Amino acid sequence: MNEKSCAPTCRAGNWDSIDWNKARAYVKKLQMRIVKAQQEGHYSKVKTLQWLLTHSFYAKALAVKRVTSNRGKNTAGVDHELWLTPEAKFKAISKLKRRGYRP
Repeated sequence: MNEKSCAPTCRAGNWDSIDWNKARAYVKKLQMRIVKAQQEGHYSKVKTLQWLLTHSFYAKALAVKRVTSNRGKNTAGVDHELWLTPEAKFKAISKLKRRGYRP
């Protein structure tokens, strides 16, 4: 039996082993598919692709990277957490969930 997964899985074990070019390409491709589906009026497909994007490891990793590399990276948010170390950044990726988040 062929064990082929539909969604790509990240094999990264830590922050430094994430392939950022691959992450950017995957997120950009999903974003382009969302725009195309929206323009064609395929709203159920848009919803499915948006779900894929928001639950994607690469999208979450890029979000954490963007927040931790901007000018305000040393300012804590409403949850009073700072992600300064690579370990903290990698753990933050798994914390980004819709349910159960409490600032």
